[in-house]
This record gives sequence, C-alpha cells and structure tokens, in this order.
Amino acid sequence: MGQPDLELVAVPAAESFKVWAHGYPYRTVRWHFHPEYEIHLITATTGKYFVGDHIGNFAPGNLVMVGPNLPHNWVSSVPQGERVDERCLVLQFDTAFMARTFDAFPELRRVEPLLDASRGGLLFSPETGAAVEPILREMVGAQGLRRVMLFIALFDQLLRSAEPQKLASAAYRADPARYAGSRINHVLTFIGKNLSQELRETDLAALAGQSVSAFSRYFRRHTGVPFVQYVNQLRIDLACQLLLSDELSITDICYRVGFNNLSNFNRQFLLIKGMSPSRWRSWQRLNVASAA
Repeated sequence: MGQPDLELVAVPAAESFKVWAHGYPYRTVRWHFHPEYEIHLITATTGKYFVGDHIGNFAPGNLVMVGPNLPHNWVSSVPQGERVDERCLVLQFDTAFMARTFDAFPELRRVEPLLDASRGGLLFSPETGAAVEPILREMVGAQGLRRVMLFIALFDQLLRSAEPQKLASAAYRADPARYAGSRINHVLTFIGKNLSQELRETDLAALAGQSVSAFSRYFRRHTGVPFVQYVNQLRIDLACQLLLSDELSITDICYRVGFNNLSNFNRQFLLIKGMSPSRWRSWQRLNVASAA
C-alpha cells in the first residue's frame, strides 16, 4: 500500500480535543497516520476502509477507533466529479491529554484498556455507531463544559457497548519513525513547524530534492491540494485558534500565522471560512456567551 502520509492535527489552543466533520472528496482522505487517537464515524456513502493491514467494507454507522500512528483510510464509492457535503464525523485527541485526564479523574482509567486495544484499530457495532452519532454531532458545535460532558458520555457509551472487533492483525506493527522519514512527511513536518515563516515552493522542492514542477505534482498527489492552498489552510486554522482569545489584534494574528499583508489574510480567511476574521471572532464570542 506504500508509505502513509503524516496528517497534522491542529487541536485548538483553548480546547482539549478536536471534533469536526468533512465531506468527500477531502484532503485527508488518503493513506495516512498521526500521533493522535481518532474516533471515526461514517455518516454517508459506502466503500472500502483500511486500518493497518485490515481491509473491510463500510457503510453509514461504521464506527472505528484507531490508536496513535496507526495508518488508516476510508475510500468512498462515489462517481467521479460527485461531491458529498458530509461523509464522516471525527474526534481526535492525544496521549498527553488522556494522561492528564486520568491524573485528574481516576474513574476514567476504565478507558485505558480501550485505548490500548485501539492501537490495532477497533470496529464497533452498527448499534454503537447509531448511539454515538448524536453525541459526536452535538460535540461539533458544543462549547465549554458541554464539550467535556459529551466527551465523557461518548466513552461511557463505548464502554457499555458490545466488545469491538479488532482490525489489524496481531503481527502488524506501526512504524512512525520509518513513515516520518519519507520525503513527503519530512516536508509536511517542516511546514507545520515553520508556518509563521515565509514558505516558498522552490525552497520546499529543494528540501525534497526535486524540481519545482516535480515537487508540485508530488505534493498534490499526496495531499490532494496544491502547495499554496495547503499552507493557507493550515495558517487559517492556526488563525482561528488565536482568534478565540482576545489577546492579539487581527493584524497581529495575520503576521503571527505567516501572512505578509492584511488584505491577503482577509481574502484567504473569507475564501476558506466564508466570512471575515472579525466576523468569525464576533460569532465565536456570541456562541460562547450563549453557552454560558
């Protein structure tokens, strides 16, 4: 199946975990891995899914948990050119967060065996998928303490469910050190660490040891989007994290995330989020106030 690509999971600074939805096709729909745990629920389409060395069929209600650095992918059977607005709901959280949670709430250590088993991938029953969907769906828009309550409710549901099916074989071993050494993952790691700096495609091509034209094709094949679009998306995601706080002005945030002028920042933010940064910040304030 080839080397999996690294996905950079940006958990918002003011939150403990990331929960979101995406459609199909989408840039993360590829053979990939990340250091975070992931709970993945299919809400639309059918197709094939790949977890470690396991290959299976999926349909709406397919609920899978994958542990850190376990390669995975879901490929939907959708006609060429057709788009699906929402294909799945995704929850991602890291090991450090769970360690802090266990220290604060020893009762939650009941979850540890589930986390350990997920390192090979776990498939839950369709009934559990149906029970978890409304929890995940509310989590996408929840704020403050309600998010935490839903997170605990989700794991309570998983622990109450029938024993999940193990996916990857006992002999399968994830090898993140080898994955990270691949050319594309070296590039993606460099981008993630240097978002606030100027990132030129010519420099990244040199880092990858390729011509600019070859690198452009290579990058798009692995990420699903052109280089500039990928970088802008990560920068806008980072800007949204900073906008959740009132510590920095929008101009400060613009330069902090790597844009060199405010007009381009505003234009890219509008293109990706459908509104200006100031309006996005205002809506978030209103959302938080209504949840208080």
